[in-house]
Amino acid sequence: MAGCILVLKMKLSELMERLGGSLAQGSADHRLRGVNTAERAGAGDVVFAEDAAAAAEALAGKAGVVVLRAGLVDGYPASKCVVEVPQPRLWFARAGKLLKPAAPQTGVHASAVIGVGVELGDKVSIGACAVIEDGAQIGARTRIEAGAVIGRGVRVGEYCQIYPRAVLYPGTTLGNWVVVHAGAVLGADGFGYVRNPATGAYTQFPQQGTLVVEDEVEIGANTTIDRGALEETRIRRGVKIDNLVHVGHNCDIGEDVILVALTGISGSSSVGRGAVIAGQVGIGDHAHVGPGVILGGQAGVLSGKTVTNDGLKPGTVLWGTPARPLKQVLLEQAVLARLTRERRKGRSSKDE
Repeated sequence: MAGCILVLKMKLSELMERLGGSLAQGSADHRLRGVNTAERAGAGDVVFAEDAAAAAEALAGKAGVVVLRAGLVDGYPASKCVVEVPQPRLWFARAGKLLKPAAPQTGVHASAVIGVGVELGDKVSIGACAVIEDGAQIGARTRIEAGAVIGRGVRVGEYCQIYPRAVLYPGTTLGNWVVVHAGAVLGADGFGYVRNPATGAYTQFPQQGTLVVEDEVEIGANTTIDRGALEETRIRRGVKIDNLVHVGHNCDIGEDVILVALTGISGSSSVGRGAVIAGQVGIGDHAHVGPGVILGGQAGVLSGKTVTNDGLKPGTVLWGTPARPLKQVLLEQAVLARLTRERRKGRSSKDE
């Protein structure tokens, strides 16, 4: 990501130098404005196609550049620049980031509150009413939007984007190229209490650990990630977290994991590299989800349990509570439905 400099306009040749691909037709000097849909694109836009029907639509439209797989269609219109790549959608997504206009550098707003000993990197922007507490460090070209709060001693890396009203508690560290959307709360106390059996009263277990968010992580709006109790919570490189997700204290979320909206992960659990956790999944405390596991919507992993792909085909979706292969769940439901019908039929026969 270090070379991912946001550019308003560039030549097609410059884009291909960064992303690869083969220019099957057209001029490498064609200038680009951005990415778009086939219906709305103009001469300066890039569109993509992953099947023959989409390719025909894109090539018939007004887009200046069409990205597709080689051999998808026979022949290209002379007016089009055509780039052939193995994965058009991925190439298009990366092109979108490179062509996205850079946000203006606004400097430090007059109403922002900057504490003692704060270190601001080169070309940092801080919005209205943002608060940067004592000893915080903000990396070069990072943007802190209006009303955000960066706690005492927090470290934020380079090229980060902190949206309005996000809150980073003391003890939080962000790597480079991290995006934190509006209303997210990072590094709050975990939900850990010790009960007095004599009185029934609860005393908070010490919540004094840290939260580390590595490079290229995106955290959705109103998501909360708790600090470790005595050690750390860690969100590893490339994790993408949707809105309204909760990650409890002491959790370890592996590289390139996807966490979809309304998922809740209890304390001291881990998720392995490349796992996909769909919406409304619940994971109990001290549980482990193995690398590459796919948990379907509303699946559940019980406390202390381990779920892996061992013995399963790659891409197998696990579903239900406790989570198990979807094919198995559907078979169980079919058997249960048949037994229910047979039981009702038996009762009807006795009544006669």
